[in-house]
Amino acid sequence: MKSTVEPFEHLTGQLKKEHKKSYDAWLQYEPVMDKSLSGQYQQYARSVEAMETSSIIQSAKQELHHAFTSMFENTAGHDDGAERCGIVLTTVESVEGPLKVEAARLSRDGYQIKSVLTSEGPRIYLIGMEEQGVLYAAFHLLRIMQNGSLVDSLNITENPTNQLRMINQWDNMDGSIERGYAGASIFYDKNGFTGDLERIKDYARLLSSVGINGISINNVNVHHVETNLITESLLPKVADVAAVFRAYGIKTYLSVNYASPLQLGGLSTADPLDPGVRAWWKEKTKEIYQYIPDFGGFVVKADSEHRPGPFTYNRTHADGANMLGEALEPFAGLVFWRCFVYNCLQDWRDRSTDRARAAYDHFKPLDGQFHSNVILQIKNGPMDFQVREAVSPLFGAMEHTNQMLELQVTQEYTGQQRHLCYLVPQWKEILDFDTYAKGKGSEVKRVVDGSLYQPAYAGITAVSNIGNDYNWTGHTLAQANLYGYGRLTWNPDLSSEEITAEWIARTFGKDEVVHEQVRSMLLDSWSIYENYTSPLGVGWMVNPNHHYGPNPDGYEYSLWGTYHFADWQGIGVDRTVASGTGYTSQYLKENKEMYESLQTCPDELLLFFHHVPYTHELKSGKTVIQHIYDTHFAGAEQAENLKTMWEMLEGRMDGERYRDVLSRLVEQAEHAKEWRDIINTYFYRKSGIKDQQNRKIY
Repeated sequence: MKSTVEPFEHLTGQLKKEHKKSYDAWLQYEPVMDKSLSGQYQQYARSVEAMETSSIIQSAKQELHHAFTSMFENTAGHDDGAERCGIVLTTVESVEGPLKVEAARLSRDGYQIKSVLTSEGPRIYLIGMEEQGVLYAAFHLLRIMQNGSLVDSLNITENPTNQLRMINQWDNMDGSIERGYAGASIFYDKNGFTGDLERIKDYARLLSSVGINGISINNVNVHHVETNLITESLLPKVADVAAVFRAYGIKTYLSVNYASPLQLGGLSTADPLDPGVRAWWKEKTKEIYQYIPDFGGFVVKADSEHRPGPFTYNRTHADGANMLGEALEPFAGLVFWRCFVYNCLQDWRDRSTDRARAAYDHFKPLDGQFHSNVILQIKNGPMDFQVREAVSPLFGAMEHTNQMLELQVTQEYTGQQRHLCYLVPQWKEILDFDTYAKGKGSEVKRVVDGSLYQPAYAGITAVSNIGNDYNWTGHTLAQANLYGYGRLTWNPDLSSEEITAEWIARTFGKDEVVHEQVRSMLLDSWSIYENYTSPLGVGWMVNPNHHYGPNPDGYEYSLWGTYHFADWQGIGVDRTVASGTGYTSQYLKENKEMYESLQTCPDELLLFFHHVPYTHELKSGKTVIQHIYDTHFAGAEQAENLKTMWEMLEGRMDGERYRDVLSRLVEQAEHAKEWRDIINTYFYRKSGIKDQQNRKIY
């Protein structure tokens, strides 16, 4: 009997055809209508020569062929052998003459794009120090053409600032995604691996186009079934996925269950100092590399939120991480050990208990004790990806330990991709935050790019925001967060405005009205979202468990009270040394003094560091309670204005993307009013203080 189940490659092909604009994201290779530009581009695009034949070089060649076929009529972007090539793909090793000398300035993932007029005609050389650099150069050249710039005199040298540029998938093997807001997993369904390698390949293209070079393909909360990913029953499937990413210069990693020796090996312990446990991990690691020779390593969440870890055996995080590091060392593998460690059952009613202290208290004393291939993966703030929170004091505090910044592209606490919240401006603030670890100019970006302390490994990782929705991210404009994350990991000194302009041009083209409206919407959206949600750094006023929607007293562990300690007199968490939890002491002198003092603490983080009366006057001259009222009314109006701005773009883009975004903005505008009314009412009833403008508060 003939099967009625359509193969995944057919379904993905159909998806790409029916939803082309949405699916292609920023890899829109639109026909070049300017005849002058088209003529210039085509003299190079008619043929492409690859000096080497690796899978990564072939990916670069395929991408150019795909783009040129779409951008120009009668141009396939191939090497027909009948003429000297317009574009040459090569690594430094194969370059001859003066170009070889120039290319010597490249780092491992770096590349050079060089226009050269030879006696046989014009050429553009795409030169990588290694093969992945050639692929990055190809994507860069296409970005130049998408933006309509000239290519006759290119002389570009690019080296990534960060060594490790990674994505963490939080996908589960039942097809669900923890904190996923764009459909189900592209990797797994209820039967295990989807087998949809074409969709995974297109995801690899998107990631490689912005310079991502690593991916872990399963949730950090490793459940029973995901534990089996490191067994011979599933490793062949992992290897298939790894091969797809390998062709785009991306290494594959796995999140592992610390208790695997118990669950898979039949051992009676997972004690990291037990010889049998150490031997088990070494054999298991060797087995993984037999299937995936370039396997990247492990991501580990241990001893937090009910996950197993070395604490069970009275061992340290260094003991646990080093055991895995030693198992991976013969294969040049890495351990990413997450610092999100705290006791989720502690009594929040005790104001001396402070979750913000946990990561520093656990890890700072271990500085210098971690193996050279262990990297501490530190969330940007000490809490949990809030709309606004202080930067983690761990950055710069561990001079002798590899550190990596962890961001969250998926919008867990910022509207879940149902609301527009462009996070690049937030990430810029985090990266530019000065730790003063070696005096002024010791920004977080210098800690995680390795330039401050020269560690063996450093970089940035983030939780992915994609799923199997036809537009990848649910909200079309949320594609800008994934794009912006990649571009910032490559070069943290790019401005929010530069990244935004790039993304709009690559996604929507050159319509000036579209550019101006979308630019304004994106760049203002974080402050708008903050206005109608959590004021002054107070954080956590969302519904428990799913974290969507306003609930001032609603965090998971509400049995133990709230995080913001609001009562009839005031609001905020006292984290000072003088009278609170002492959290401010975890910062170096300059930042400790700034946050400790009410006079110098930035208003936007006031309630993160201080408990103050509602009548406390901000630097703006407003009281705290009036600021809460005003920002929530303003935020709701601004959310409504986002919808109005988008409606001005009807007819200036394809109908599908227009309608998709409009539906999200309609929901956001209504939801912002709900936030406004619930939060303002809550604090009016707490404080008993009326709005100075006599607006309606229930």
